[in-house]
Amino acid sequence: MATNQDINKIYWQMKNHENNSAGRKIGTELFSKVRDRSTMISWIALGLSCAVILRLTYINTISSQFLTDQMNTRVLRTIKLPSMRGTITDRNNHPLAVSTPMEAIWADPSALDNLTSEQVQQLAKVLDMPLADLNKKLNETNKTFVYLKRAVAPENAKLALGLGIDGIYSMQEYKRYYPSGEVTAHVVGFNDIDDKGADGIEYAAEKQLDGRDGSQQIIRDLRGHVVDNVGVAQAAQNGKQVSLSIDNRIQYIAYNALKNQVDASKAKGGSAVVLDAQTGEVLAMINMPTYNPNNRDNVTPDMLKNRAATNVYDPGSIMKPLVIAKALDLKMVTPKTVFDTHPYVVGTKLIKDDHAYPQMTVTEIIQHSSDIGTSKIAMKFTAHDLWNFYHQVGFGQKMGSGFPGETKGIVIDWKKWYPMDQALMSYGYGISVSLFQMIHAYTIFTNNGCLLPVTFNKLGASDKIPCEQVISPETAATMRSILATTTEEGTGKNARVEDYSVAGKTGTAQILDGAHYSNSKHIGSFVGFAPAINPRIIVAVMIDQPTVGMYYGAQTAAPVFAKIVQPTLHLLGVKPDKQ
Repeated sequence: MATNQDINKIYWQMKNHENNSAGRKIGTELFSKVRDRSTMISWIALGLSCAVILRLTYINTISSQFLTDQMNTRVLRTIKLPSMRGTITDRNNHPLAVSTPMEAIWADPSALDNLTSEQVQQLAKVLDMPLADLNKKLNETNKTFVYLKRAVAPENAKLALGLGIDGIYSMQEYKRYYPSGEVTAHVVGFNDIDDKGADGIEYAAEKQLDGRDGSQQIIRDLRGHVVDNVGVAQAAQNGKQVSLSIDNRIQYIAYNALKNQVDASKAKGGSAVVLDAQTGEVLAMINMPTYNPNNRDNVTPDMLKNRAATNVYDPGSIMKPLVIAKALDLKMVTPKTVFDTHPYVVGTKLIKDDHAYPQMTVTEIIQHSSDIGTSKIAMKFTAHDLWNFYHQVGFGQKMGSGFPGETKGIVIDWKKWYPMDQALMSYGYGISVSLFQMIHAYTIFTNNGCLLPVTFNKLGASDKIPCEQVISPETAATMRSILATTTEEGTGKNARVEDYSVAGKTGTAQILDGAHYSNSKHIGSFVGFAPAINPRIIVAVMIDQPTVGMYYGAQTAAPVFAKIVQPTLHLLGVKPDKQ
């Protein structure tokens, strides 16, 4: 390799015109060496430049997405901003279902490298979780998000985070709370673990109650601590309030009255429904047995049954006023029309009464609950006309109340009727209805012959209430008077109250057990209204299979009616009409 000294030597040799052959040879060799060095340096520089360019290209193209994904996984996270579910209230704005703030404890198993067994034990204790269950969730190392426990009280969540375990976090959510507990359970229903409606109004009004969760992007450091909020991608929208027609005060009145009777008679169950006689609004609905929606650990399927709305039964004698009302409306009979009430045979069925009378007027047939008299009146109809009337008052079809699981009942097609079927249905056998359907049908008596729609929604003063005329206003007034005498002189005496006139009908029915009606299992019922002449409320009561004392509706259901009616009318400010 040529040195600086060599180059200087060549320079002076050429400057002094030393053009001998030896000088030319030395110059040529030295200049060749210089050229080779420059070329090598150029190639090295070019190689380095290419390497830099290729690296930059790799970073900016090939590995850019990978690096971005890694950054987002470890640093950038989108968290949910939970929305609050809408409140359910009664007609007076008393809360029946509210959402309370809770915490969800979750983990990033991939970030738990330094977790000790002692820390796991402490966490299990704080969260009140079995150690095995907690370990199972923490070992899901292929995931970056695992719920450890939800609906954790804020103070317990604080303790969990206070353990200082990297990779353990909390997230706010809401838990549903029902202030009236078991009193309103069968109306309000309950939510599942994801705060979605699972039963009752919670389920029926899901679209209104459910909010829309928002989201927010945050940046965490390597220890999982939030260091910056990137911004709100979507704000949370809370659910809407749902105002029910239920009056929580009347709900408690009905609850206590029904529970006391079910307990006293050691019945399998029971139901009570209170309806606004003028609007069709449901003021109360109670079922026994019931449950606490705030703690469903020991709930059985039987407790969840809304017997009033979803279960059907043969109603017995509470059916009689309906058939007789239609006969009066069509002028087939008058209140004073007399019938021979000796036992008689229809098809293969001997029809007789518990208490024998040789003859009765139509009014007395209702007062004394005569199967013979009612069936004779029913046989004046054609099968099709009577079937059509049953459908007019809502039997065999859903009422459209919006309540989930609402039954339509069973009414056999009239073309399949035998004469015996027509007779039996008139006094409540061979036809299956719900207590809710029955109280609905009785609105024709309280609303001048017009069938009201029933609803769980609170109605406003300007809301128009549709109505289907089933019987004339005159017939409805006549039936109110007749049914009022039933509580004064007939089977419904136990339904009387001190301050108000009442009207209604008792019912007792054997329960279909397999292919035959049981002689030992009965349902006692009472449906009535008050005040009798100008009704404000309708009340229906059903006691399922009482085992202590009498099983008749007059002894089991009628007293419950009385215990509901009097305090309810006082509460509603209805003036007494009885001296």
